[in-house]
Amino acid sequence: MTAILGLSGSLRSGSYNTALLHTAAALMPAGSTLEIATLHGIPLYDGDVEARDGIPAAVQALKERIVACDGLLLATPEYNNGMPGVLKNGIDWLSRPNGDIARVFGNRAVAVIGASPGGFGTILAQNAWLPVLRTLGTRPWFGGRLMVSRAGQVFNEAGEMVDEKVKAQLQQFLHGFVASLQAPPARP
Repeated sequence: MTAILGLSGSLRSGSYNTALLHTAAALMPAGSTLEIATLHGIPLYDGDVEARDGIPAAVQALKERIVACDGLLLATPEYNNGMPGVLKNGIDWLSRPNGDIARVFGNRAVAVIGASPGGFGTILAQNAWLPVLRTLGTRPWFGGRLMVSRAGQVFNEAGEMVDEKVKAQLQQFLHGFVASLQAPPARP
């Protein structure tokens, strides 16, 4: 069984990105699962807090969920043409202490998707994640892109995806990401 952890980059209860992950969970290919995680309970990163109190329990629990998965699926909003602060803050906490980076992120398969009410989807936010993912030593998956634009027309008020074309694109994306995780490793 291939286990993917989906991490929503929004704290909003009506988040399009959390709704995107819920739809993804229902569209996972046979032999795979998507468990959804949020960043609720993770404080703003403060090195003084880390030195004084250590890693918060919510961060430690999320680290262990990432370590236990086969791949990480980030659902990123786009704020002011860039990555959202709440998701960057969560990733910053997850990379602490430095000695944990390899265990949590090292060679971890990561795919990035996103939904936005704007017309350009989340292309700039997704691109902004690439240097961060490289720095953390992840293995970004470049086999597909999914940027949901005009999300208010893609999801209904209950957060259900009502656009069948986008749903098919999401399903194709998920199949590609999961297939990349199940493929035998390349020979050196």
